[in-house]
Amino acid sequence: MTIDEFFVGQDLSRQIFDPLYQLINSVGTTEMRISKSQISFRRQKSFAWIWIPGKYLRGNIAPLVLTLVFHQRDESARWKEIVEPSPGHFTHHLELFSIIDVDEQVRNWLWKAWKNAG
Repeated sequence: MTIDEFFVGQDLSRQIFDPLYQLINSVGTTEMRISKSQISFRRQKSFAWIWIPGKYLRGNIAPLVLTLVFHQRDESARWKEIVEPSPGHFTHHLELFSIIDVDEQVRNWLWKAWKNAG
């Protein structure tokens, strides 16, 4: 599947994805994998996932969600949800409503997740 195929009919999600993709590429070398449900980025381990909630959920939802994994909980109020599926692996879900949400703080989080995946 291609990026264009993943975002068919999801114009706002794609508009948010493009600058996010540039940020991901700016933090370091990554491998991108595209499936029907998500786009994942990995180094030696996966560190970032992007998905479109509107494909699965109804109601007032974000056009795009970025999921990152850290070794500790990040206390920012921006996270929609944080879970610890296994000890020392905290999965953080960030709702992205517009390109304004793709900012320097997101770049710093991406770099931190990328670094931890190496």
